[in-house]
Amino acid sequence: MKKNILLIIAFVFAGILNAQGVLTFNLTFNHLALSVKDVDRSADFYKKVLTLKEITNLAKVDDMRCLSLSGNKQLHLISIGKKNIVVDTAIHFAFATHNFDAFLNRMDKMKIPYEDTDGKPHTFNIRADGVKQNYFQDPDGYWIEVNNMRKKKS
Repeated sequence: MKKNILLIIAFVFAGILNAQGVLTFNLTFNHLALSVKDVDRSADFYKKVLTLKEITNLAKVDDMRCLSLSGNKQLHLISIGKKNIVVDTAIHFAFATHNFDAFLNRMDKMKIPYEDTDGKPHTFNIRADGVKQNYFQDPDGYWIEVNNMRKKKS
């Protein structure tokens, strides 16, 4: 009986020591890379529609354009991939804005089709938490969500 208790204590103690030795990396998001057919067409789309700013391609990779997201985050558009990409709305990236209605007006003026989560054209949906969101596609078919940001609770 005493041997079993000592064995259990030894395993627990070893687990505690092992858990404290776990490495943490404090990972932060750096960039998103998209495989595109025409980097110039895609870069123009993201600059015009989402008003992203182009930045220097520090990797010096041919057929690659880099755009700035918030902070030090980046969007890399690369046309060197050879595999076919299949995407649906479940695979998307999202941007948030305080000017959601103005963004929809911009989409309408630019004649860019957008839809809600059910695929209903020219509309948006409102999530259970009150966030408005719409979806549209870039020239290569990638889905983009724009939402009106979660309102802070008072």
